[in-house]
Amino acid sequence: MPPTTGNAFGDVIRELRLERGLSQEALSHLCGRHRTYVSLLERGHSSPSLDTIWRIAEALSVAPSEIVRTVEVRVTARSRRSKRTP
Repeated sequence: MPPTTGNAFGDVIRELRLERGLSQEALSHLCGRHRTYVSLLERGHSSPSLDTIWRIAEALSVAPSEIVRTVEVRVTARSRRSKRTP
């Protein structure tokens, strides 16, 4: 079974948002999404569309590929750790 990306994506978004001193409400305003949706994303309870990833990346002043690459690295690391654990 492939590892899930939901929590990794949410963690990355939360970290970037906090680094920029933004509240969920401020980020939601900047990316045109509702605050509760941003909360769902950060908690891994919703999966973003490509359009949403693009809007969030733009609001956080990063390339969408940077977000995706960071998520990929984290998911791969988690997957490797879980394979080593008996």
